Amino acid sequence: MTRLAVNLSMIFTEVPLIERFALAQAQGFEHVEIQFPYELSIEAIQEQLQLHRLSLCLINVPAGDLMQGGNGLAGIPGKELEFSRALEQAVHYARALDVPRVNILAGKQPQDADLLPCLNTLAENLKLTCHILSEHDIEPVFEMINGTDMPRFLVQNIAQAQEMLEAVQHPALKMQYDCYHMAMMGENVLEALQDNLHDIGHIQFADCPGRHEPDTAQIMWAEIFNWLQHSSYQGFIAAEYRPQSHSVNSFAWKKKYFSE
Repeated sequence: MTRLAVNLSMIFTEVPLIERFALAQAQGFEHVEIQFPYELSIEAIQEQLQLHRLSLCLINVPAGDLMQGGNGLAGIPGKELEFSRALEQAVHYARALDVPRVNILAGKQPQDADLLPCLNTLAENLKLTCHILSEHDIEPVFEMINGTDMPRFLVQNIAQAQEMLEAVQHPALKMQYDCYHMAMMGENVLEALQDNLHDIGHIQFADCPGRHEPDTAQIMWAEIFNWLQHSSYQGFIAAEYRPQSHSVNSFAWKKKYFSE
């Protein structure tokens, strides 16, 4: 069964985060994801989820200064304690809000650092994450982000993600597969999904180039969405795009590809 979600960090940004839950419900969504929900209290989010009959399906571990142009936390030697505290905060939110999956952003290789220590730090932090999240029955995922939008990101493509899965060696750890990022990296989006579905725990989508809603650029969504709906995939498929105009006008794809 296909479980659609909408990302409240990138969509409905015309209003404050606290007001986006209502807009998600109005567009027919039952599930939402938030990149970094920590600007709101757990109680405020709980109230919105209950009021609008929504579930929160994914959050990220706080990523330090990554979204402000810095290097982040998870793969940065010397920031292990800071990452551990960030993970603790994410677990606190995820447990209280019944979030089934938590995403870890690897971060960027610092310009003055060698790559191997960064990858080793990331692997150790992912092992810690797997151990802690598994105790609470929360699935850890980590994301590949293209090197054009985020230069020096430590995990940019499928091959690098597979290498990290091999390094961590924990059965709970899965990839978070973003169709936009993979298209930006030159991957065949559908073939990569088909070849790696057993290692994928969460899927996000936006068209490429542009990172707008489906059918605004070059990705062939009919084939991808049709295959996913008939596949063995049990996770969420989340809209994470920048609407080309007003958010409420960006959902033609939902009726076209996911009408019941």
